[in-house]
Amino acid sequence: MSQQHSAAPAPTSAVSAVEGRPDWWRDAVIYQVYPRSFADGNGDGMGDLEGVRTRLPYLRDLGVDAVWLSPFYASPQADAGYDVADYRAVDPMFGTLLDADALIRDAHALGLRIIVDLVPNHSSDQYEWFKRALAEGPGSPSRDRYHFRPGKGKNGELPPNDWESIFGGPAWTRVTEPDGTPGEWYLHLFAPEQPDFNWEHPAVGDEFRSILRFWLDMGVDGFRIDVAHGMVKAEGLPDLGDHEQLTLLGNDVMPFFDQDGVHDIYREWRLVLDEYSGDRIFVAEAWTPTVERTANYVRPDELHQAFNFQYLATHWDAAELRTVINRTLDAMRPVGAPATWVLSNHDVTRHATRFANPAGLGTQIRLAGDREVGLRRARAATLLMLALPGSAYVYQGEELGLPDVVDLPDDVRQDPAYFRGAGQDGFRDGCRVPIPWTRTGPSYGFGDGGSWLPQPADWGGLSVEAQTGEPGSTLELYRAALAVRRERADLGAGDAVEWLRAPEGVLAFRRGEFVCVANTTGESVPMPAYGRVLLASGEITEAAGEAKVPADTAVWWSAS
Repeated sequence: MSQQHSAAPAPTSAVSAVEGRPDWWRDAVIYQVYPRSFADGNGDGMGDLEGVRTRLPYLRDLGVDAVWLSPFYASPQADAGYDVADYRAVDPMFGTLLDADALIRDAHALGLRIIVDLVPNHSSDQYEWFKRALAEGPGSPSRDRYHFRPGKGKNGELPPNDWESIFGGPAWTRVTEPDGTPGEWYLHLFAPEQPDFNWEHPAVGDEFRSILRFWLDMGVDGFRIDVAHGMVKAEGLPDLGDHEQLTLLGNDVMPFFDQDGVHDIYREWRLVLDEYSGDRIFVAEAWTPTVERTANYVRPDELHQAFNFQYLATHWDAAELRTVINRTLDAMRPVGAPATWVLSNHDVTRHATRFANPAGLGTQIRLAGDREVGLRRARAATLLMLALPGSAYVYQGEELGLPDVVDLPDDVRQDPAYFRGAGQDGFRDGCRVPIPWTRTGPSYGFGDGGSWLPQPADWGGLSVEAQTGEPGSTLELYRAALAVRRERADLGAGDAVEWLRAPEGVLAFRRGEFVCVANTTGESVPMPAYGRVLLASGEITEAAGEAKVPADTAVWWSAS
């Protein structure tokens, strides 16, 4: 394990370094950086914190409010850093704690806030606690910090229950005891290298409250909580039996997901966060059966935001979108939390590719589809998302209209789900390919040493350089949309929309003097011209008080 703790820099004040706008998170646009694929500062082919730091001015100019960094902690990288060996150290592949400190300070100086990933459901199997648990053997206090159980069968040769890993295969691995004999089994809802913590043990809670304070003292503005719905398991770890086995979406009731006990943990964490000034926040990655269950995570004494995965999984269909928008706003209103909206992240197929394929293929797709249609729908979906009340998340590269890379050779793929052979299809690598910054070069400006996953040959034309200043480019559409959103009081914050009459397949709603129309059909649709056009994702025509909105196009109007 890395020994960087003594190098921790002096604390910095988040509130003094960025604008002190109260409740900034209620309408914030938060940009997700996947560090290994964003920018490479040292030329080794892997993105790092120095690379992120050099690109912060780009994010400021894009118009986002905060940056969420996926894990950069010390890790064996069995699951791209979500197997943490040291929560208080930076993995050398990403830099040092001093690099993290410099990044936080530079971001604050630019008016950007920093949110870091926290991984509390499981550790790495190289975490000191787990190594000690293996060495000390059955019955040791260290094993109580994880879920160790004797196996079933005559000689304990069967797993303790029938749970399956998210990545496929059993959720249990049998250990070899210190005396060399086959022994107990440990639970891992993800890869075998990611043993689940036992959150019933008080030491686990003590450790994570300490970890929170460590990074809050470093000046971070919040935490995105990985697998926020999975930390508490049902008492007795009961079998699923004939029950349908799990999916990543968590769209059914499971004994290892969305247990009520998680809320006691978050109430304790909220007390820690409230010790600090600067309006810092928690964001839950909580896959729940319903958006109403998601609302439980953002009650006033718990977390601030929860990702809206129901929205992410919705097809490009007006009726479906209107239903999930209404249900989201209705669920969040009673708890006083903002809705959140997200279209892509590091775990799902980019929406420019999802929307390029027929509905019903899920959030992980191996097909390129009709790229022109996919990009047109993705641009329209972005304007729709940014017009809704609440906070929005942007995944790196979506502002460039990047598609998923669906033809990566098997020998370069690294997603552990691929190697498990069951469960998910293991194609998350497709949305993690390093993004292009320049038209040319060995990695299109990602870094001097190539890129850890190969980039498509046509990505130079999608690069930041190629799209900057180019009228109609997806990058300039994002920049314009974020600028309008920041300027207008009737965008962002709020908890309701006023739906307007519209043809089948079209969404239209008003917010103050602002109107958004999104045509999800494959045909041009006539609509009233609601005033001055602020922005459109495609070419529209207006005449005699009427506008023709093309297929798969969204328009923003202002009555003033």
